[in-house]
Amino acid sequence: MVNSDPKASSHTPVADFSNTEIAFSHKSDAALRQTSWLFRMMNKSWLVSTGGSFGLWLNSSGIRIFDSLIRSTIFKQFCGGINLEDSTLAIQHLAELNTMTVLDFGAEGKVREIDFDNTLKENLRAIAYASTNPSVPVISSKVTALASNDILKKFQLGQLKTVQEKEAFQRVEERLDKLCHAAWESGVAVFIDAEETWMQETIDYLVLTLMEKYNKERIVVYHTYQMYRKDKLESLKADHMSARDKGYILGAKIVRGAYMEKERERAKEMKYPSPIQNSKADTDRDFDAAIAYCVDHYEEIASCNASHNMKSNLIQAELIASKGLPRDHRHLNFCQLYGMSDHITFNLAAAGYNVAKYLPYGPVKEVLPYLIRRARENSAVTGEMSRELGLIVAEMTRRGMK
Repeated sequence: MVNSDPKASSHTPVADFSNTEIAFSHKSDAALRQTSWLFRMMNKSWLVSTGGSFGLWLNSSGIRIFDSLIRSTIFKQFCGGINLEDSTLAIQHLAELNTMTVLDFGAEGKVREIDFDNTLKENLRAIAYASTNPSVPVISSKVTALASNDILKKFQLGQLKTVQEKEAFQRVEERLDKLCHAAWESGVAVFIDAEETWMQETIDYLVLTLMEKYNKERIVVYHTYQMYRKDKLESLKADHMSARDKGYILGAKIVRGAYMEKERERAKEMKYPSPIQNSKADTDRDFDAAIAYCVDHYEEIASCNASHNMKSNLIQAELIASKGLPRDHRHLNFCQLYGMSDHITFNLAAAGYNVAKYLPYGPVKEVLPYLIRRARENSAVTGEMSRELGLIVAEMTRRGMK
């Protein structure tokens, strides 16, 4: 029996996340200086907070005077391009670094039927593109870009009363089915993002139904499990048992989560127990347990460790190595955001693991809410920008740059 204890292989590290030479080999000295400047700006929480609020106001008002500045700075760092064609250079560059791409059209939070249909069309274009490019095995989609929040919430509460509401929900099901059917036909997979608890049960229902339909022979549909929720480790295990009984592969993208403060505030206002873990340590514990569970059942679960946490990535890498599993097995994946955690992504790629960059794209007006949310989360909550900046400075020092 193979020893599955990650400590068993600790004398031979499976990936060196401190190797900044590999992490930033794709950046020239000039590009590294520009990245350093950008992260220094984003490390100022007051600037991110004030600038973010102003930027969202301009965006919602249709004022585009700063689009060129945004495109040359934060957009360039974290997005592939304004459309698929514009993103091709970034995709090719990642492929040269043995890194795959997860395409993510930046639309979210739509309210009109025409916007939902347009998002679906863009998602279908992404699938068609991915089907011709082996370095793009997956696209990502948000149900909130294909359906109104109101309809998702009402279905969860059993409050779809009118004919119009029921027809609207049926159109949601049809859009998602069309998306996943196209992926199934094209040999591509789809990540379906998680949302807030007050609509997540609806998304659970939709995605599990799609997995049962399309994941019989290969992985097509991935659900997303937010491990900052107290119940999601058990949900993962229960969904695995259900998938085993029904004869399909469970797709599981494992994340920590993105709506923590909003969830806690709502629970307090509405006087129900918070669904969020009591501490970060609890979230880390369940995240790492979920990763281990997926690796243990890799033949029945296709998983993606979607994390910027070095320890959690190392745990999975060492589990794969210590079990003697193929590092490039299609069910064992890692993913980080484009423009961040290059020390994790490219060192995993250099060590032979399946790793991808999550590549948002779309017009500035579409992706700006994503960019601002990412900057706020990482500068104010996790300290991600400080870590990124430290690594950049280390590489600049290694190169002898001033």
